[in-house]
Amino acid sequence: MAYNTLIVDIKDKIAVVTLNRPPVNAQNKEFRNEIMELFDELSDRDDVACIVLTGTGKVFSAGADIRERPNLAGEPGAYGRHNRLVRESNNAIMECSKPIIAAINGPALGAGFGLVMASDIWVASEDAYFSMPEINVGLAGGVTFLQRYFSQSRARRMFFTGMKVSAQEMYRLGLIEACLPADQLMPYAMELAREIASKSPIALRLAKEAARMTLLMPTRDAYRYEQGNTVALSKTEDTREAQQAFLEKREPVYKGR
Repeated sequence: MAYNTLIVDIKDKIAVVTLNRPPVNAQNKEFRNEIMELFDELSDRDDVACIVLTGTGKVFSAGADIRERPNLAGEPGAYGRHNRLVRESNNAIMECSKPIIAAINGPALGAGFGLVMASDIWVASEDAYFSMPEINVGLAGGVTFLQRYFSQSRARRMFFTGMKVSAQEMYRLGLIEACLPADQLMPYAMELAREIASKSPIALRLAKEAARMTLLMPTRDAYRYEQGNTVALSKTEDTREAQQAFLEKREPVYKGR
């Protein structure tokens, strides 16, 4: 399928998804619908094992396209439909069965930061910074995810003030895997993606599912859930192949079953 706001390149089991709505990759209705369609498709594709999400230009995503908002308030039901679309486009990334690396090439603001927080692994350019600036335009959004990753004090300071957090500070806090010069960002992200894509597809799928689902469970239940996945995986051809390859000191050849 062709997309107007996204660029997709799939090679060697890695899908590179580039946000492409210049000048700042602001998110409108079309953008969000395309995010849902694409990530639902990538979730089911056997030729994709890992996804790298990045942006065109110097901005990852400036968040919601504020030009859509004045048209919502006067139409009954419009905000409900808008909010549902925002939630579900974010959920399409968060619930995707494939690991997602956010390669943050520049500022990630508001809903743009939301796309990052829906991803699994974050790496950033030294030029990037992160903010939930909704408070500056008389709105309030993003605290649900901020409080998952930041301390209460930092999350609420960001929420109440629109404070910007640099990539360097994010790295110091342990929230991003790497803070790199711009020209090193994609090579680093792609090397990490290749490492992930080399693993068993069925193990990756269950690992991604466990990483997401166990966050929602009490520790006792989460541990049992994870152990159940280990038992299920132990009965697959891929696990037997991985163990045999280890004994034979060779690279495994996975079949995804």
